[in-house]
Amino acid sequence: MIWDFEFTFDVMPSLLGGLWVTVQLTLIGYTIALVLGLLIAIVRRAPVIGAIVHFVMEFIRTTPLIIQVVFVFFLLPASLNVPLLGPVPITAFTVGVTVLGIHYAAYTAEVYRSGIEGVAQGQWEAARALSLPTGRTWGAVVLPQAIRKVIPALGNYLIAMFKDTPLLFAIGVAELLTRAQRVGSESFRMTEAMTMVGFLFLVVSIPSAILIRRLEKRYVAV
Repeated sequence: MIWDFEFTFDVMPSLLGGLWVTVQLTLIGYTIALVLGLLIAIVRRAPVIGAIVHFVMEFIRTTPLIIQVVFVFFLLPASLNVPLLGPVPITAFTVGVTVLGIHYAAYTAEVYRSGIEGVAQGQWEAARALSLPTGRTWGAVVLPQAIRKVIPALGNYLIAMFKDTPLLFAIGVAELLTRAQRVGSESFRMTEAMTMVGFLFLVVSIPSAILIRRLEKRYVAV
């Protein structure tokens, strides 16, 4: 099959639109995963609540993402009645990015936990000896050391999440792969469409990997 450059240029705007949706899903979902994962890692240190949270996170980690996305999407109503706002539609994008963030929060929580446990016991004892408040101990002593150690692992999950966004095609999110499949099925030219998908994924993934490596060298080695 001869490569059709004219067709490639014609469909590029649609593919770039899909890439923008994919980037949005990744950035928002990753933000949710980072914040929620940190909260989970801290809560897990509590005796009773920690055990419950651990069980829930293990359940999320051991079930496929695509099943979670489909289950939540079809379980939720089409809209929610919000006071003062009225019915607020629940879109496939909202469901997809939320489930994506929660799913990866189960992984980032374990990364944070390993970093927290890696903080020397003497640091905790020094904070107690100085009578530092709990919030001050976590914010000024523990977390700066813990997070610096786990930057490489957290960065890897950013790239992994970016590559998992195509799974949201199952609920109709018009991300990059979904648009390429539509273009290819309508034109019967899957080679160009799928090749460009791979190329666009590389365009984003490779600079991200380089940035993560630089952050690792800057902060982890300190």
